[in-house]
Amino acid sequence: MPTNNVILIPTDFSEVCNNALDHGVQLAELVGDLKLHLFHVINKDTHAMFREKDDIGQSVKEKLQEIADQYQHVHKVKIDYSYEEGSIFELIHEKADEIGANFIILGTHGKKGLQYLLGSFALKVLVQAKIPTLVVQNKKFTGFRKMLMPVNTFTEARQKVGIATRVAQRFGVTIHLYKERVSNPSDAARIDIITKQIVQEFEKQKVGYSVDTSDEAHDSAKKLVEYAVAKNMDLIIILTEPQIGSTYFTLGPWNEKIMFNEAQIPVLCINPIQHGQIFFDF
Repeated sequence: MPTNNVILIPTDFSEVCNNALDHGVQLAELVGDLKLHLFHVINKDTHAMFREKDDIGQSVKEKLQEIADQYQHVHKVKIDYSYEEGSIFELIHEKADEIGANFIILGTHGKKGLQYLLGSFALKVLVQAKIPTLVVQNKKFTGFRKMLMPVNTFTEARQKVGIATRVAQRFGVTIHLYKERVSNPSDAARIDIITKQIVQEFEKQKVGYSVDTSDEAHDSAKKLVEYAVAKNMDLIIILTEPQIGSTYFTLGPWNEKIMFNEAQIPVLCINPIQHGQIFFDF
């Protein structure tokens, strides 16, 4: 599917969604050619917010226009918007396809907050997105300079490399590979091979990088986030497909703990194409 240098930002008009928009605005200003698209799905909460039954669409349109005008008045960005009534689960994907979005920025207060914010299908929306999804919480945008990229035994995890490379080249990010330490010699050798292949691609693409290894075998999500905080990481990139792969870095609960981390580091979530092209071959 062709993309059009567009960031899709779903909103329910909450502060955390405004923060997602602020991230989009800052990124758009940084590179100069990104457009933003605000999208609201009308539901019962919308009706409760505006307390109108007859012309809820007009009220939503006016609110979206107000937000767009507010940002466009002080920032050099283009913000389009749209709204529809229906299922969040279906409409976000359809809207992303319709406008040719490059990625989605999703605002959340955390796991429970995300489920409340975007409905009961929120995590399902996240893990089934066809394009990368940037999950942000209340922490304000401070720039994207350093991105943490966990490496494990899962072959499809190398699909992150193409997206990580584009992010690094587009936004001037240095990528920090974080190898999972494992006790099984076969798994350790596999991780070394995968890391070597990733490094070769980064060098080919002239992407800045570093390599480090977790302190303990089967390092927890908490330890990874602590490492990210200690190293002043601005962004973490992970796969979001649950329960695939053989080691701790790929388990569903691990991913959720990273996505909704207490340090509120933004997380770029990638869904692997399990039956499609693998980024590298052994």
